[in-house]
This record gives sequence, structure tokens and C-alpha cells, in this order.
Amino acid sequence: MAMAATQMKQPGNMPNAAGGHGWPRRAQPQPPGPPAFEQKFVPNQSPAAINRPINLYPLTNYTFNTKEPLFEKDPSVPARFQRMRDEFDKIGMRRSVEGVLLVHKHGLPHVFLLQLGTTFFKLPGGELNPGEDEVEGLKRLLTETLGRQDGVKQEWIVEDTIGNWWRPNFEPPQYPYVPPHITKPKEHKRLFLVQLAEKALFAVPKNYKLVAAPLFELYDNAQGYGPIISSLPQALSRFNFIYI
Repeated sequence: MAMAATQMKQPGNMPNAAGGHGWPRRAQPQPPGPPAFEQKFVPNQSPAAINRPINLYPLTNYTFNTKEPLFEKDPSVPARFQRMRDEFDKIGMRRSVEGVLLVHKHGLPHVFLLQLGTTFFKLPGGELNPGEDEVEGLKRLLTETLGRQDGVKQEWIVEDTIGNWWRPNFEPPQYPYVPPHITKPKEHKRLFLVQLAEKALFAVPKNYKLVAAPLFELYDNAQGYGPIISSLPQALSRFNFIYI
């Protein structure tokens, strides 16, 4: 947004801009434009510190069961964007959240990804309900996706925001910024770092495969994992991993 120039008061005996002479000239009234998109500041739940440590536990500490399939709301990509368009007219921009769950294997950080088929990978998470809090919504979605089925409540510790991605149009591309010509993004996706407990049991939907992908494999690999997942090594580099 352009900054307005500071105007100085001119002496009373000098011709003003009303007659077309002098300086500064009066700004001509401008017709109202479209409302600008406003980003609301949301303070971090836990302010980051210098060399902030994040505990990573070995992959072997975690146990995995299966549960009933978890299907997408939309049968196809075109159907997904059509539903997004329909909902945008009613409730506005879609809000979605995803969790980044980290473990280590042989001293190398790995991130949990849900694999569908042979080439599609996604972070656990999904769409928020209208008015739903982001952190509470992420906990709900993680429970729906990976929560255990034996009645024991799963605890999710949401540490920090590690990324914001915006979808400017009803199309696949997303960006880590709002393009300057966009006043009404169609989706805002926020990524959160989730601190795993030392040991846990996860229940994975039968139609998905839960994989632990090493960060070095994700780095600069948008062709294999997409721009969001492949950006995780850079986004996570500000943390100090403690291998336990």
C-alpha cells in the first residue's frame, strides 16, 4: 500500500492549489475502490526464543494401528474448487490448518506425511469450521485423522506457526504471501509445529499410508512433494532440534 506523502502548511499570502498554482496541489478526490484485504495479527501462543529447542524422539517410540477409511469431501479436484466457490459466496475465505509432526531416525529429522496412492502426499489437517479457533480446530482434525480408537484421549501440543500460505484464486496454486493485486484470497492455510509426546499410538485410516519422510528428501523437491511440503526444511531451520 502506497504511503501518503507528508504535506506542509503553506503561508497564507501564497497562492494555493485551488487556483491551479503553488505547491502542494490539492489531491483530486478518487472514486472508492474495492475494500483492501486486511491481515489480522495473531500473536504466537508460545513466543519463539533464540535457539529455541524442539525435542525429537525416535520413530521406534511410536506405534501405529489402522482404522476406518477417511475420505475427502470432494470426489475430484474440479468438485473441490466448485465447492470452494460456492462456500466463498456464503462464508468467505476458506481457512485450513495442517500439523507438522516430527520424529528422528538415526539422528536425522523426519516429518510424518499421509500418502494416498503412489504420488500424493499431504500433511495431516484440513478445513476449519466457520468461526472455529485455529489451534482447537487443528487438534480436532489431528484426532479425526490420526487419533487412537481405544478411548484414550490423544494430547496434541501445538507449539508455533511455521508457515502461512494463500490461494489467490479458485485454482491449485498457493503462495507464501498475498499477491499485491489480490484483495480477497480464496483460502488461507496455516502450518503449525506440533510437539509429539515421547511415546504415542496413532491410528491411520486404511486408505492412507503414514510415512516418515526425511527433511533432506523434501528439500528442493517440489516436483515430488509440492511447494508447501518441500519448503518445510527452510521453515524448520530456525529451530534447534534436540535428539532424545
